[in-house]
Amino acid sequence: MALGRGVTRSKRRAMQYCRKAADNGYPGSCDQLASLMYSDTPHAREVGHVAEAAGVAMSAGVMEDHDVPPDVMTSVVHWLRKAGCHPVLKLNELRREALEGARYCHNDGCEVVGHLRDFKRCPLCRTARYCGEACQKIDWTSGGHKAACGTSAFNQSDKI
Repeated sequence: MALGRGVTRSKRRAMQYCRKAADNGYPGSCDQLASLMYSDTPHAREVGHVAEAAGVAMSAGVMEDHDVPPDVMTSVVHWLRKAGCHPVLKLNELRREALEGARYCHNDGCEVVGHLRDFKRCPLCRTARYCGEACQKIDWTSGGHKAACGTSAFNQSDKI
């Protein structure tokens, strides 16, 4: 749904499917939903909100230093616990990534750290991200991303 392969792209529907998987206890979806809610990804907070999470007990230290509303934070902690994560450790990691950035470049040799919004997506698959055109070309020509780009019709050309 999020990529639009075979269906119309819909971020809302993708979030709804992520929520369904999280409700069924799939740890990866629980963790992903919590991360997306924390970073205020479109539709994540409305789809991932858990009313019964209001009773989630949290220490005062969990809420400090996070620019996330308390009702959202309780839902985030709910999903992190359901994923089997230690909420305090994961929240600290999410906060660090929000402040400092992280390595998002798909090129394995790249050491650039930044915010997700600063990395450009591959125009073909729209999933791989790159810090710049040079890393994109390196990853494409080395066969790393070209083989896994997702659509064989585009894989026959050497240019993105």
